[in-house]
Amino acid sequence: MIISPNSEELLHMAARNNAEWCAAVTREGAFASGAWVSARRTPPYYPDAVTLTRTASAAALLAAMDTDAPGCSVKDSFAALDLGQAGFGVLFEAQWIHRAADTPAAPATALRWARVDTAEELVAWETAWDGEESTGLFHPGLLAPEFAFLSGHDAAGRILAGAAAHRTGRVVGISNVFSAPGTPPDEAWRGAVSAIAALWPGLPVVGYESGEDLDTATRHGFAPIGPLRVWLREG
Repeated sequence: MIISPNSEELLHMAARNNAEWCAAVTREGAFASGAWVSARRTPPYYPDAVTLTRTASAAALLAAMDTDAPGCSVKDSFAALDLGQAGFGVLFEAQWIHRAADTPAAPATALRWARVDTAEELVAWETAWDGEESTGLFHPGLLAPEFAFLSGHDAAGRILAGAAAHRTGRVVGISNVFSAPGTPPDEAWRGAVSAIAALWPGLPVVGYESGEDLDTATRHGFAPIGPLRVWLREG
């Protein structure tokens, strides 16, 4: 029998999963005082801090980060901080999402899905994800058992959709879901969910989305479980 965690436990597991993903991708930061925090500026798309509890100290976060350099950002995992007085503005808000382990399997997709196995394949995956030449953001160190870069190929072998997954403890995180122009986003979510279920059967999947991406995720068995907020240092 699969025992599902409650929503509050899921929120904490989702935040921790995301923080560990950020730490692994950026190769920066440390876990302390209810948050993961990097003292150095992280690469584009990645925050300088991710809170892990509702009571994480804003003062401690600000003291541990470089708030002077442009681009300082904080992922407020519980939408509980007020960083406005410190010169931050809200960049975006989103919802943590959860797909229960016992959700019915996704139907087959038109694409052939595979796990990235080599550094060369990872470069191709990042190029398809970004739409431009790979910058090496996703480094070969991420080709470890607890990570999976998933790619959906057409009959000609082109990558038309993809996603990243990362297992921590009792959950698998999903992120960076993408589809090429002309490929429906539902193809990406359907294929990614099926691939994750095959790699880590019996585990719930967590992540976060907003807007149309959130709507697409809910069509594929995900449910919102709580808000998050990303703050960006203004000026």
